[in-house]
Amino acid sequence: MAASINGVGGVGFGGLTCSTKTPLPPLPSSRSSSFRVQMSVPVEDKKRNYTLQKSQEAFNAALNLMPGGVNSPVRAFKSVGGQPIFMDSVKGSHMWDIDGNEYIDYVGSWGPAIIGHADDEVLEALAETMKKGTSFGSPCLLESVLAEMVISAVPSIEMVRFVNSGTEACMGVLRLARTFTGREKIIKFEGCYHGHADPFLVKAGSGVATLGLPDSPGVPKATTSGTLTAPYNDIAAVESLFNSNEGEIAAIILEPAVGNSGFITPKPDFLEAIRRLTKENGALLIFDEVMAGFRLSYGGAQEYFGITPDLTTLGKVIGGGLPVGAYGGRREIMEMVAPAGPMYQAGTLSGNPLAMTAGIQTLKRLKAPGTYEYLDRITRELVQGILNAGKKTGHAICGGHIRGMFGFFFTEGPVHNFDDAKKSDAAKFVRFYQGMLREGVYFAPSQFEAGFTSLAHSPEDIQKTVAAAENVLSKI
Repeated sequence: MAASINGVGGVGFGGLTCSTKTPLPPLPSSRSSSFRVQMSVPVEDKKRNYTLQKSQEAFNAALNLMPGGVNSPVRAFKSVGGQPIFMDSVKGSHMWDIDGNEYIDYVGSWGPAIIGHADDEVLEALAETMKKGTSFGSPCLLESVLAEMVISAVPSIEMVRFVNSGTEACMGVLRLARTFTGREKIIKFEGCYHGHADPFLVKAGSGVATLGLPDSPGVPKATTSGTLTAPYNDIAAVESLFNSNEGEIAAIILEPAVGNSGFITPKPDFLEAIRRLTKENGALLIFDEVMAGFRLSYGGAQEYFGITPDLTTLGKVIGGGLPVGAYGGRREIMEMVAPAGPMYQAGTLSGNPLAMTAGIQTLKRLKAPGTYEYLDRITRELVQGILNAGKKTGHAICGGHIRGMFGFFFTEGPVHNFDDAKKSDAAKFVRFYQGMLREGVYFAPSQFEAGFTSLAHSPEDIQKTVAAAENVLSKI
């Protein structure tokens, strides 16, 4: 369908908009015996002073066990100060940490929890599947069920291969694009994150941007020599790359709506121009929809914007909160993948019955009438409310959303690319973030990450969040 972002203040599609007058049991002990934080807490006990003592103790112990005390860098809270918060339980739109603090959650396990955390129907289906076993290492019918659902929903996908993460999906699709075209170079965009595979860690977003890291040490130059970069939303830069690398570019890979530099939308003609350039130059167009897939619409960003790529990567939502990834596309391309074709890719847990079950149940729920209209309404109210609160309290702030995905920056904006995003007042975001935690609102601990709403978020959740934002913004 025709692309038309419902932006804030009546301005939308060309980047993020500035606000205008809009109404509106215990943990196991470590070998050093330092890990003695009581994990289970009564979720009913909500009236308590805000403290992170148990999270601090847990983090101090974890520092001796895992690099930086975490298993994914952004979780370490380095860009927002303090120690990471250790969660104990989740339900619906809320989370509870091991100190008993309750939060309205806008991270959603970084996107998968689109129908809400620990959904009863999903948990019931998982319990039934677990009775049959947790891993087969052989084909099962659940794989075909989810594959059919994905193929019927996503315009570009005629065949699909399931893997275990978004990173793995992007690794596979890159190898596939090179196999199909016989070329090696790719174009990616500055600030876009496609997982931590070597070829993608060039001007990457997400945790790389959050921690201020350069292109990662340990990545051989040979593995990135074929990675070309351009600013997002810059057609001229892409044309220049094609002109200077004629006949050498296998594919362009991009987030059709960026979520790893903060939330950034494409300009009105950007995706269409990228589609035209790839066709004219014999290159493939890859949409990385690990975030956007089934979140911007049931058919993903490509359905929302009306642009069909050659290949697509998926993750997050299609696993309903369990580890999953997928890549798919035109049949003639996908039949290059082993065992149908010569391009090798494999995975012991690919098509895991638990992940397939959770994905099936989640997609069933998303097909219900009114799903995306509801996500759009509550997310618009959330973003408008935060932006209005920012302007009311004298802050430079801009932001936007599409359906259940959103973001905001402490800058006048608009934000069209990563360079624009870096103009955001990072110090102010830290003060805002810490203040919102104390108010019981959990955003991603980075200015350079998108936020997510879910079907479990209620109007009351949104009202409480906006009120908390105005309170915090009035004090910083």
